[in-house]
Amino acid sequence: MKVEHRLPGDIERTSMSIIGAELAERGVVLPPEHEAVVKRVIHTTADFDYTETLRFTPGAVEKGREALARGAVIITDTNMACSGVSKPSLEKLGGSVRCFMAEPEIAREARERGLTRAAVCMEKAAREYPGAVLAVGNAPTALLRIAELIGEGLRPALVIGVPVGFVNVSESKEIAFAACEAHGVPAIAAMGRKGGSNVAAAICNALLYAAAQTLDPAARGWQ
Repeated sequence: MKVEHRLPGDIERTSMSIIGAELAERGVVLPPEHEAVVKRVIHTTADFDYTETLRFTPGAVEKGREALARGAVIITDTNMACSGVSKPSLEKLGGSVRCFMAEPEIAREARERGLTRAAVCMEKAAREYPGAVLAVGNAPTALLRIAELIGEGLRPALVIGVPVGFVNVSESKEIAFAACEAHGVPAIAAMGRKGGSNVAAAICNALLYAAAQTLDPAARGWQ
């Protein structure tokens, strides 16, 4: 068996070409404005179901890209997602990514109030970074709290709702997406059970690469 395509840039370009060919075989035509996000998620997961389950409010990709181009902060609900967001792209755009989950005061407050740390993290994000991109890849409780905060007046730059699992996962996405639609908040969500921190990071990176004009890995310095 011969192994080819060993350099990172070549691997990514070849992967995206394979994804494009498989989409064509399946008769799937992606809206041009969603293409980079959907393909990046498929590239991360090897799961073509995301062509059907990813939902976008009108203009969500453009608005998210514009916010990141202005240096918007990204807040994630896991350190895994935080680690997966492209730091060179953030640096190029003057942005940053933060996760509050490991902070002792978050754990203390969550215990005292009988809430999850993820929900308390989103409250802190709303106080300190009200115009942030909120990326949820793990905790439905974070997404549900975001929906409540939007009802109370929070207007984040973008909500990415892609938690994974079996308990309150699908419901949290439906509730949060509906809240975003009702209040004009841009949102990208993966409906159903599938998702994860890797998916949240992939969506962030697709938007960051588009904002930084580095969708081609060569523009990121990759061979």
